[in-house]
Amino acid sequence: MGAARCIKKDALLTWLEEVGKSRLVLAPRAQGKSTAFLPFDPAKGISLSGLATSSPKQALIPRHEALLEFRYTKTDQVPAQTGLAVRELIPNQPTLVFGARPCDARGFTVLDRVYDAGAKRDVYYCARRDKTIVATVACTEPADTCFCNRVGGGPGDSAGSDILVTELDQLYVLEAVTQRGEAFLLEQKLPDATELADKAQAARAAVRAAMPEGDSLLGAPDKVGALFDEMPFWDGVAAKCLSCGACSYLCPTCYCFNITDESKGGQGVRVRTWDNCMSFQFTLEGSGHNPRATKSQRMRNRVGHKFCYYPTLHDGALSCVGCGRCIAHCPVSMDIRRIVSKALTYEKAAKEHSNV
Repeated sequence: MGAARCIKKDALLTWLEEVGKSRLVLAPRAQGKSTAFLPFDPAKGISLSGLATSSPKQALIPRHEALLEFRYTKTDQVPAQTGLAVRELIPNQPTLVFGARPCDARGFTVLDRVYDAGAKRDVYYCARRDKTIVATVACTEPADTCFCNRVGGGPGDSAGSDILVTELDQLYVLEAVTQRGEAFLLEQKLPDATELADKAQAARAAVRAAMPEGDSLLGAPDKVGALFDEMPFWDGVAAKCLSCGACSYLCPTCYCFNITDESKGGQGVRVRTWDNCMSFQFTLEGSGHNPRATKSQRMRNRVGHKFCYYPTLHDGALSCVGCGRCIAHCPVSMDIRRIVSKALTYEKAAKEHSNV
């Protein structure tokens, strides 16, 4: 860890308001029964009591994003010739994401490997990533649906964060994780908290030790991959799925998107929007053929991507951070932990295809 600063809990909103004068601040805010990352409003406060309903993924990949504007032009000199003028809309907004959880920040590392892959860089994502500081609040109590410790993370994990925030009594201790986070902290007029760093580390370790242990899911890639053609298995685990897509839309690591050109009167905008691989239309071809026509095939793809295909491409790193949102908010209580655990023991079990 780098520089350490602290702030009293009752001064947090005032500090965020001050930070908001120079950059956009996104923080979790309660809205009815849900909590979402929204632009900070001191009058509405923030909610740090547990995991937000939706992840802060939208800070780097907005749900609906204009990529470029275009306009068709004609000249008097050559009336039959049409030109095309294009203007890219590269984001340039400095941002602070405050209140992400360690699983959320770890989710950013999953996205980084896809959108910032050497020569294959997504300029829109990278522009946001370069101007975004992620201040992650370490968890103090895991929910029943949390399983970050089974997929390589933890309640005090700093992967993907620029600043790690730890709650201590009436204080928050802010510790720099990256050079970007360090530079930001050194700009802030906050008391030094170097002497509290050990206490903060001990607090995070205590929460980690209190988490229920379960079988590690890190060995899933080979087992899940081996079940690709075992459709009775996927029929069983997908039987009660509604294909509603809530799991995909709430997931901090899902990154599928669709691109459309919306135009009128010779001008328009190219738009990128989130897509959902559990939808029948996701792979529906213009010919009418659908290579994933059944929800069993779509479930196989979703679980396979997170626990087999992605780690195969990225040195074993899973594309699941164990946040548990897909479990907590599934209308029929699908549990991806049970699906993967069932896959891990499937060869030894008596191949019963009961619902998960």
